[in-house]
Amino acid sequence: MAFGEQPAYLRVAEDLRRKILDGTLPPHARLPSQARIRTEYGVSDTVALEARKVLMAEGFVEGRSGSGTYVRERPRPRRIVRSGYRPSGPPTTYRQEQADEGSKGSWESRSVQDIAGPDIAERLAIVPGERVMRTQYVFRTEGEPSMLTTSWEPLALTSRTPVLLPEEGPVAGQGVVPRMAAIDVLVDHMAEEVGARPGLAEETAALGGVPGHIVIEIRRTYFASGRPVETADVVIPAERYRAVYHLPVR
Repeated sequence: MAFGEQPAYLRVAEDLRRKILDGTLPPHARLPSQARIRTEYGVSDTVALEARKVLMAEGFVEGRSGSGTYVRERPRPRRIVRSGYRPSGPPTTYRQEQADEGSKGSWESRSVQDIAGPDIAERLAIVPGERVMRTQYVFRTEGEPSMLTTSWEPLALTSRTPVLLPEEGPVAGQGVVPRMAAIDVLVDHMAEEVGARPGLAEETAALGGVPGHIVIEIRRTYFASGRPVETADVVIPAERYRAVYHLPVR
């Protein structure tokens, strides 16, 4: 094979992918059989099989037991806008996570006291084993599960205060910044680390997807005078949503 030349299975996959994207093979259409691919492209059974595997791994097709392989309907990604804390408008947890004013959202949550493992302790700058408040959220955009968030707050900071539970008390559901301000802790900046990985089975089940599909993972931490006061993992299904940032230019 010459330098830069694609392996045969990738060339076949590329042509089939093009047909899917231009509508020649529309959603729910059956992918050509292995025998037909072999004949049309003049390749071996092994090459035909590998080409089909590529398209399946890329999420363009799916196998149906006893029926064959079909083109998947790929949703048009929607936006999840992440522009940091916005002091204007309703200071709700949903607005904190989804800053697009046009979005209609709701959430469910559950808070429990927990012990910080090494990773969370490092992110919160506390000692492993210290107690934290762990809160898990399922966010919905117009009724569709769109985002999972797990947050951790050090109990050394919030214990015996009105903001111990994020969704209870005088500033319930208003997000980290107003809640911390209620106990005279002034959050001055937030950092996010963005990555991608295969979704865990329990995550994709909650989000209405398939185990192994790629999710966007955002690790967010709020700081007050350099001290971490909350850290969270945000998980978004990458096939259906895009994380969008609008940041000021100085």
